[in-house]
Amino acid sequence: MRALRILLVLLVVVGGIFVAVDRVAVHLAESEAEDRVSLSGGTAGRTEVSIKGFPFLTQVAASRLDRVDVSLSGMRTEAGGRALRVDEVRAELYDVKLGAGYSTATAARATGTALVSYEDLTAAADDGVTVAYGGDGKVKVTGTVEVLGRPISRSVLSTVTQVDGHTVKVRADEVPGEGIPGVEQLVRQKTDFERDIDGLPKGLELRKTQVTEKGLEIELEGSNVSLTG
Repeated sequence: MRALRILLVLLVVVGGIFVAVDRVAVHLAESEAEDRVSLSGGTAGRTEVSIKGFPFLTQVAASRLDRVDVSLSGMRTEAGGRALRVDEVRAELYDVKLGAGYSTATAARATGTALVSYEDLTAAADDGVTVAYGGDGKVKVTGTVEVLGRPISRSVLSTVTQVDGHTVKVRADEVPGEGIPGVEQLVRQKTDFERDIDGLPKGLELRKTQVTEKGLEIELEGSNVSLTG
């Protein structure tokens, strides 16, 4: 009986040591991964990586991780020749295969969300154009144009649509012209625009865009998503 008790104590101690070593290893791996996350043409102010699943060491031995969560804050990229800031990107990567020497990490599939604030949309729009929440799933775009030597300012409710896996389009539903020829076209040149949201990890694309009070909330999805390299 005494021998059994000693064996149980040893198993508990060894198990505790294994858990501690495993958690230390995953913490070190997360820190290393944060420095190596690769963005296609963009930069991030802050990157956080969280490796899920237990035990971590057995996953590493198999060169495959069950799930890795990535959070990017203050990501910056170029859109239409202007800087575009994405406030936050959160992605969940599943079945992540590690390359030789852990130099690469590729997820079989990934989902996530991105948030672009109205302040950042305004900064990425043409000069003199502001973008705000318009209510009921619309954005309000305000721009000023010059007609016959005098400035005309218009605020329009616009619909946001997705052009492809990287581009969103903002287009006014209606532009009041007050019967002045050419006003609608001039206003639309200011208020209608498209912007690419690049800089995401390679393989991660836009799937759905929703207008909210906080900004544009974009659903992300992808396959064979490259986390590093």
